[in-house]
Amino acid sequence: METKNIVSFNSPLGGSISIFKQTFAPASLRPVKRVSFVAGLHGDELEGVYLCGLLIQFLRKLQETDALLGEVNVYPALNPSAINSGTRLWPYFSSDMNRTLGQNDGKGIPEQTSKAVMDDLITNSDLVVDFHASNLQLKELPQIRIIEKFADTLTPLAGHCGMDLVWIHPMAGIFESTLGYNLNKQNIPTLVVETGTCLRINQDNCNQILAGMVNLLEKTGVIVLNNKSETKINPPIIAQPGQVAQINSRASGLFISRARLGNIVEKGEPLGQIVDPVHGEVMEEVVSTCGGILFTLREQPLVYEGALLARVAFDCGPLE
Repeated sequence: METKNIVSFNSPLGGSISIFKQTFAPASLRPVKRVSFVAGLHGDELEGVYLCGLLIQFLRKLQETDALLGEVNVYPALNPSAINSGTRLWPYFSSDMNRTLGQNDGKGIPEQTSKAVMDDLITNSDLVVDFHASNLQLKELPQIRIIEKFADTLTPLAGHCGMDLVWIHPMAGIFESTLGYNLNKQNIPTLVVETGTCLRINQDNCNQILAGMVNLLEKTGVIVLNNKSETKINPPIIAQPGQVAQINSRASGLFISRARLGNIVEKGEPLGQIVDPVHGEVMEEVVSTCGGILFTLREQPLVYEGALLARVAFDCGPLE
């Protein structure tokens, strides 16, 4: 393992901050493929940071054998300032690092840092996995989200990752400045993982995703394992555009969930209630608008009219 400094800068709050990657290279001079794992673009999304730590542990042991045929780069903390404060945005600048990528004309520290990271990934990657978690309002099943225009390239790769769901969705303007979009635009296949809830670590989710990432490395020829893992990698459910229903609140109050994330629900099945605790009244009986897999569920009880409560993928089948 070789630790490499990607970029360093002087923080406006004092001191120097550096972004590092850990590189695991094969014994041969020419790796068959170069795969990069990145996390921490948002400082409150800790599951990806932890997952990178698990991958480093796994790869450190693997490097003692001849099983490593490709090169693996792990960038465990792309926004150390935000991670240290547990915030989504870069402190002091109030900048979302995953909204500054692809903007090469910025002169500020966030923009220049993003450009340095982007350049390093482009130079050293044939495939990238970008780990994210949900916000404090929502809890997500382990999933990969793919912009529709990149689906032909990314969907087969996503099938190796052990996720519960692959959500293919239309392009939107918000993606134009993200890491995933800009790497895919540069013809570097990039899978965006979404899981759990921010500021939390779900060990079951992390174990599932770690097994999927090891399987991805094996399927792409980066590693060769003599002792096959006993963990079964199930094919994910594929949700095409138009196969995801959103359930939004029609009232304000406290959302009291009666559902379990990952369950198969029927149309009209109760998902919970919105209650008015001041007057002791039920403001809304929340039900599923369709049958399918419940892959997003409200975690923050406090809601206002129009708030997202759940997502259900319907009429979906497993990746074949």
